[in-house]
Amino acid sequence: MLSLRLGRRLRTYTTISASITSSNNITLTANDIKKPLILEEPALIKLKAERNPKKLFHLFKENAHNRLVIENQYAFEDTVSRLAGAGRFDYIEELLEQQKSLRQGRREGFVMRIIMLYGRAGMVKHAVNTFKDMHLYGCNRTVKSLNAVLKVLAQTGDLEAFESFFGDVRCQFDVKLDVVSLNIVIDAFCRMGMVDKAYVLMGEMEKSGITPDVITYTTLISAFYKLNRAEIGNGIWNLMVMRGCLPNLATFNARVQFLVSKGRAWQANSLMGMMRYLGITPDEVTFNLVIKGFCRAGYIDMAKRVYSALHDEGYKPNARIYQTMMHYLCKGGEFDMAYTMCKNSMEKNWFPSVDSIYQLLQGLHTTGKIDKARFIISLLHKRVPSFSAKQLRIMESFLKKS
Repeated sequence: MLSLRLGRRLRTYTTISASITSSNNITLTANDIKKPLILEEPALIKLKAERNPKKLFHLFKENAHNRLVIENQYAFEDTVSRLAGAGRFDYIEELLEQQKSLRQGRREGFVMRIIMLYGRAGMVKHAVNTFKDMHLYGCNRTVKSLNAVLKVLAQTGDLEAFESFFGDVRCQFDVKLDVVSLNIVIDAFCRMGMVDKAYVLMGEMEKSGITPDVITYTTLISAFYKLNRAEIGNGIWNLMVMRGCLPNLATFNARVQFLVSKGRAWQANSLMGMMRYLGITPDEVTFNLVIKGFCRAGYIDMAKRVYSALHDEGYKPNARIYQTMMHYLCKGGEFDMAYTMCKNSMEKNWFPSVDSIYQLLQGLHTTGKIDKARFIISLLHKRVPSFSAKQLRIMESFLKKS
């Protein structure tokens, strides 16, 4: 009986096996049944986990045709960043030059990414050469890739290299600049201390048919305000409005910052009111500047009112606002409110400066509010990364003095 059942089972298994083989052309062996299928770990996971620069380089190179890798911007940026950190610029060059020679090197968007990656690695000459040689690997050169190179050069702060390339572009390459190009160049000149040259350039670009936008004007206004040349900054503001280009939030914040730096807190507050009238909603930067302006001018009560208005308009204080309020409240001897600000800030993992914390603990100790000082210190111990042992000892010394 047992042998009969076993025989039936064997015949059934043989029949099924033959059926599978004949219908699907699949032959199962004993080894296939016993061994589990081993899945290859995805290349992106391997790249992320690899810490050895040489192995990382070879792993990326092996996946030069893997679309999941080459179309993943983070994979490129992370790999280049880690190779640059290890000083393996030779690996970076080999990887990126390999990519340029492949099919994806004929897409301008992909070449722009290579230009920016070279810039991120500090390989500026390679970035410039990539732009100049685009035609060699069948990629059309437009103002988009030009702007990518301008951004890379602007970040270096090398005025000579920037001016040299900008001059070459206007003479050698058949690429028409646009307003984005203008804004990159003007911003670069302003940050390099060439504000007058930036202003002249705006006029030249207008003659060639490029109309400045609000970013162009705001960049120049902010630069002249920082140099205390308000008459020119205000003149550019008026010119902008006269030409029908309305100021935006960044433009207003630049002017508010200038007024605060000059101690004109009330005018800064009035300007914030004008923003609302024009339909431009102030942001945390605006509120922080106006609060700081009133605090510096000694109008702490007005600073409190602006702080309350911030809440009324649905905003939440950021780390800078907490820091500003706490610093000036301590300076004015209002330690209870400063304690509340400090506590709220640290509970959000925003820790004020060490000097402000010292000032608060000293004030709480002086006014006999030791329990509040003790609670602040308990929050200090939760900071990540932690304060130094020396800083904590000084802070805890306020409790010992009591």
